[in-house]
Amino acid sequence: MLTILVVEDTPSTRDLICNYLRKSGYQVVEANNGKDALIKALNQKPDIVVTDVIMPEMNGFELCRSLKKNPVTQNLPIVLCTSKNQNIDRMWGMKQGANIYLTKPFTEEQIIQAVKSVAVN
Repeated sequence: MLTILVVEDTPSTRDLICNYLRKSGYQVVEANNGKDALIKALNQKPDIVVTDVIMPEMNGFELCRSLKKNPVTQNLPIVLCTSKNQNIDRMWGMKQGANIYLTKPFTEEQIIQAVKSVAVN
């Protein structure tokens, strides 16, 4: 079973994403900011990270860069899931190391498909 680290500062959105993923058979670890997520990524070694961009402490772009710079987490697939929907945001997110850039609002199918497309079994 794959483990997904979900990083989202809005509790209702985090719960929604986590419920979708659990319903699809994934194990889920939760974090409410990038700093907490970085620690959990190093300690719990998830298979995939799904993260928001706009968060306190450390934003999703900074989290991407930090994960990609660390040899332990550099190959970790990252799905950015954000309300930032401009082309420049998408380009910047991919440049920071994201594998997929998904904009809010999203459907259950979109988030599950994004995770499946980066999953390495």
